[in-house]
Amino acid sequence: MTQTWDPGQGGVLELPSGRLIRGRGLLLPFPAGPRPEFGLYLLGRRPAPVPWDSRWVRWRDLRLPADDADTLDALMEAWRRAETERVEVACWGGRGRTGTALACLAVLDGVPPAEAVAFVRARYRKGAVETPWQRKYVARFQSPRA
Repeated sequence: MTQTWDPGQGGVLELPSGRLIRGRGLLLPFPAGPRPEFGLYLLGRRPAPVPWDSRWVRWRDLRLPADDADTLDALMEAWRRAETERVEVACWGGRGRTGTALACLAVLDGVPPAEAVAFVRARYRKGAVETPWQRKYVARFQSPRA
């Protein structure tokens, strides 16, 4: 596997497979170091263009994604690309939507859904996955890879 992010860098989550994915809040200053090669942006409105490949999932703050099929497809793309590319997942604050998406990526990587929120909170950010319905979304998330 190609090293994509520095595993010690803030916001970088290491999945059981060794894939590294950076979570971040778009309201915070852009982190030092290399740029992502692919970004998955979880926002209620289309984000501003970025100079790398990106994908937008319509997802309002403190809510769930608007389209489950599109969200699954976007998460699968991010998970696949993270094997060899620098992938980031971001929303405005980097906690609720980003944490929920990271937990779903952990499920895609083999973490049981019932353990995925705790996995992300322990390895990414303590306050990740903010709302009860986001936690339920992760608990019900099923990997098509299973």
